[in-house]
Amino acid sequence: MTQTMTKKAKAVNLKGRSMATLRDYTKDEILHILNTAVEMKKRFKAGKGDQPMKGKMMAMIFQKPSLRTRVSFETGMFQLGGAAMYLGPNDIGLGKRETTEDIAKVLGRQADVIMARVFGHANIDELVKYAGVPVINGLSDFVHPCQALADYQTVMEWGKKFEGLKLAFIGDGNNVANSLIFAGLQLGVNVWVASPHGYEIEVERVRNWADKASKKPGAGTLTLTDDPEAAARDADALYTDVWTSMGQEAEKEKRLNDFKGFQINAKLMSAAKKDAIVLHCLPAHYGEEITHDVAHGKQSAIWDEAENRLHAQKALIALLAGN
Repeated sequence: MTQTMTKKAKAVNLKGRSMATLRDYTKDEILHILNTAVEMKKRFKAGKGDQPMKGKMMAMIFQKPSLRTRVSFETGMFQLGGAAMYLGPNDIGLGKRETTEDIAKVLGRQADVIMARVFGHANIDELVKYAGVPVINGLSDFVHPCQALADYQTVMEWGKKFEGLKLAFIGDGNNVANSLIFAGLQLGVNVWVASPHGYEIEVERVRNWADKASKKPGAGTLTLTDDPEAAARDADALYTDVWTSMGQEAEKEKRLNDFKGFQINAKLMSAAKKDAIVLHCLPAHYGEEITHDVAHGKQSAIWDEAENRLHAQKALIALLAGN
């Protein structure tokens, strides 16, 4: 596997910033995070750890359970020299036992950085407004910025250049798709999203933003279609997510029917470039959005992508809240 890096971003300082959505970050800032992630990963693999969070605490708010988010943030803080405190649904109720504003102000006085994995994005905005310390969006119904950072780090490490890259997202126009668009267009990636009718990306918060962003010099483009094969044709990367996410279980049977034909399988892979890679944010529902043979095949970058949640988030934490 070849590892290459894009040109270095201009010097940027992200200290004290929050990460609510990648829409709020510039191309140079996104590149700076990605390049930092790649370098920190290399040093970690070489036994040269970074500890910019020594003596610091992360408060982790979880409204939704997760494997990768919890493990990567806890492990990341440990490797960076700090510690992470898990606050589950039974420990803290955003806007229930006490207001999100009050929770943010309390945590901001006792923790150095806050990570929140929530249902509604408004909770992230309130935490950012009142905490007084960096807040990292670990997932909301609107975006999943940490996932997109790990995704594009993986693209870099597999020797793909961002400029002119065709990334095809097959499936629900959800929070993952939104973040791939917000980062991708700024990096020069041509993002295609193939979704069945009724599951397209949002117009107001995403498509309108993309229309403006794509007009900037060096920006990528956004193409929407209901034809998975058209999206996959000559693609450099194929990406998918589960058809039924947490909280949507009651819609499962309808979604299984609506998403027929939107599976990444060997046939769809044959439409992409021969060296195309496969991406999936996990967990995977084999036989639905992706087949087992493709997810575990030679072109799968899924497991590097999952690992890179750790390294991309370590870079983000260090840049936003490190010593």
